[in-house]
Amino acid sequence: MAVMGLFPVAQARCQEAGRVVTAPVVEGSIRIDGRLDEPEWSRAAVIRDLTQQDPHPGESTPFTTEVRLMVDGRALYLGFVCHDPDPSGVAIHTMLRDGNMRGDDTVSVVLDTTGDGRRGYLFKVNAAGARLDGLVAGPEDFSTNWDGIWDARARRTPEGWVAEIRVPAQTLRFRWGLDRWGFNMERYVARKRLTLRWASPTLDSRLTDLQRAGVLLGVGGLRQGLGFSVSPFGLVRSENDLESHHHTVQGDAGGDATWNLTRDLTGYLTINTDFAETEVDTRKINLTRFALFFPEKRSFFLEGSDLFSFGSGLSRDFIPFFSRRVGLFEGGQVPILAGAKLLGRVGRWSIGLLDTTMGGTAKTRSTNLFAGRVTYDVDEHLTVGTIVTDGDPQGVRDNTLVGLDAVWRTSTFRGDKNFSVGGWAAFSRGDVSDGRRSGWGLKVDYPNDLWDVFLTFREFGDALDPALGFLPRPGTRWYQGGGAYQPRPSKDGTFGWARQFYFEFFNTCVTDLDGNVESWRVFTAPLNVQLETGEHIEANWVPQFERLTGPFEVAEGIVIPPGDYHFTRYRVEAQTSRHRSWRVGATVWFGDFYTGDLQQYETFFTWTTPTGHFQTEITAENNFGHLPQGNFAQRLWQLKLVWAFTPDLILSSYSQYDSGSRDFGMNNRFRWTIRPGRDLFVVWNHGWMRPVGDRTEWSLVPVADSFVVKLRWTWRW
Repeated sequence: MAVMGLFPVAQARCQEAGRVVTAPVVEGSIRIDGRLDEPEWSRAAVIRDLTQQDPHPGESTPFTTEVRLMVDGRALYLGFVCHDPDPSGVAIHTMLRDGNMRGDDTVSVVLDTTGDGRRGYLFKVNAAGARLDGLVAGPEDFSTNWDGIWDARARRTPEGWVAEIRVPAQTLRFRWGLDRWGFNMERYVARKRLTLRWASPTLDSRLTDLQRAGVLLGVGGLRQGLGFSVSPFGLVRSENDLESHHHTVQGDAGGDATWNLTRDLTGYLTINTDFAETEVDTRKINLTRFALFFPEKRSFFLEGSDLFSFGSGLSRDFIPFFSRRVGLFEGGQVPILAGAKLLGRVGRWSIGLLDTTMGGTAKTRSTNLFAGRVTYDVDEHLTVGTIVTDGDPQGVRDNTLVGLDAVWRTSTFRGDKNFSVGGWAAFSRGDVSDGRRSGWGLKVDYPNDLWDVFLTFREFGDALDPALGFLPRPGTRWYQGGGAYQPRPSKDGTFGWARQFYFEFFNTCVTDLDGNVESWRVFTAPLNVQLETGEHIEANWVPQFERLTGPFEVAEGIVIPPGDYHFTRYRVEAQTSRHRSWRVGATVWFGDFYTGDLQQYETFFTWTTPTGHFQTEITAENNFGHLPQGNFAQRLWQLKLVWAFTPDLILSSYSQYDSGSRDFGMNNRFRWTIRPGRDLFVVWNHGWMRPVGDRTEWSLVPVADSFVVKLRWTWRW
């Protein structure tokens, strides 16, 4: 009854706008092939009133859309019939799972399966049938790293294109018997940068804002069977150290299991976890004194990751629980012997618990790591929560972190505007250094289309030590504020060539705990515009200050001495529209840099065949510094090639070279999705190294080679 108590306000608001639909229950077999030709589709609920949301809310368009919905007790089915006056203009750039679809014609669905108006799922399909999915943790908090088991197909037609989607009930976490879910959907026409939406088609509304979603009825009969699934895997791995001429071949096995312990809670178990198929990290050049952030990509940790989201306004400056600390240490892998998770929602409570047992390595001891997060929805606007982590990835010290947070959010401020206020506090205990072990922060946010304004304060104690988290700058206070004025000129006026301007001003000031300024930065955008044709042009002026309390080695052998440094950076950027089959862009940073100057050149080129079967992307970053302490050049080159026979049969290659490590790596992956949840992976990695002292960039020596074949098979009951 507690969950139902949160629904009346949102439901009433959507009913007034007519945004309620009932999915009928049908029987019979549905083949997911993009045709919608089974008799059951004729009995589906039909929606024909998608409304233009962007760029001109409410205006009519020639892009009519028909959406059909139904359930069969085991799954939700959706069929999209997308009419297009010029079907040859439908844009496709990828067939990859979770590929970049921002320039593609797509349809998207969001589901709030617990009724809290906060967390849910997003499913997206492009006109080639490529799938993208993710977890929604808030209007501005969405991650595409989660991969659920669902199916979709798309087909081009003389009138446009058709998409057919099946989302099994077992893929979703929901309260059994709850007959209404939050529901919204939209269609995107890439060449027009046009969005059509069902519920809340306003410029201030995001699709991931579940408080603005409509209502889907008829889902109370969905069942998850016994709620039990197992996903065993087997693999063969060949490792070859080409420097020592040491070669090994070994087999391995393990797996995951899932069980619905109650109607509201799901347990997850993993044994001898292996991540051989996980994509490699994208390399970055670091010109700062602080650690870079790399996102989590491993599937076991991504399931339910939305439940561990903590704090308002923290971003990547402080993450109390950062799952990459589990199974990875100083760039090497640590074996995960076993892991268990408990995820779900009971009434107004949301629960996420994770416990893992780690094996030992030459650098780490066997240890146990734990993270838990619990939140409570006080009403439809206010959520309070806590987080606890315990354990040290190296297994040599005691470390515990406890945090509390609260956020109040509304989408009806001053009628229909977004507004939120949030705060958090955290405390470390255990084997941590002397000093201030706590941290806290506040954020006020007004994220809307014309004005997007925020104000944030954060304090991180010098002894705040999240061993299972990410905190690159302890012992600091952060003052941040600013925003953007984003007018949309009339299409018939002087600036009709522009879709939207973005006049931005963002200020960041960081001090130590005694109030002494360590750094500040002012980012301004006197020119930032998206053209009506889709091109983007921007120019920035960025004055900043850095106080170095110790020597800073900005590049190998180039050390900047301690002192106070004021310098100004400038940026110019231009990119062609994402909807084109080819796309180019360049960004140039120039100006002062500490004691000298620095030029940074970032360029990219992409090209995709009209059907999305072949895709290539070339990116390059070249930095040239000129300082009294010495000159330096840093290079990062990347090449992506994708051959997609179908969205379920993909061969890809990703090569990277950076001059800092002198390493050239190539990651080749073949993925065959035999059916959703059943995959064959073949992964070949090869590495070369440029010898120390060799000035020739392409004088490379092979150093490592690995080859993995892995089969993962999921059964559900």
